[in-house]
Amino acid sequence: MTNYLTNRNFNDLDPMNFFNDLGNFGQKFFNNDEMKTDIKETDKSYEVAAELPGFKKDGIHIDYRDNTLRINAVHNLDKEDKDEKGRVLRQERSSSNVTRSFYLPGVDEDNVKATYDGGILKLSLPKMTEDKQDSHHITID
Repeated sequence: MTNYLTNRNFNDLDPMNFFNDLGNFGQKFFNNDEMKTDIKETDKSYEVAAELPGFKKDGIHIDYRDNTLRINAVHNLDKEDKDEKGRVLRQERSSSNVTRSFYLPGVDEDNVKATYDGGILKLSLPKMTEDKQDSHHITID
């Protein structure tokens, strides 16, 4: 029996290794994959803060269509364990995809601002002013 296998058997008793070995099932069961989101409405805008820890900026897609804000984030992770000789002992891949949609009517689409820092996506969605809205008041004669 190699030293790795002996150590591996003892390491299997470590609860964190147990949860890691559950793979995607363990991640979905023990971690909430839902995107935690705060939305504040002011007279002039909607302010959105969404938690996306571990996601890269280029894996986040945001769009606004039909009065609905959609945030989609994709995260791919490759993990490779090697022994002291560089041999691969275990190689795992996981993927996470979260999507949220929010009905936020009357947004001035041309002036939406987004930043992503420290795992927090922040959006400022200004509301349309009355002169930019698609409606027109019609007077009855």
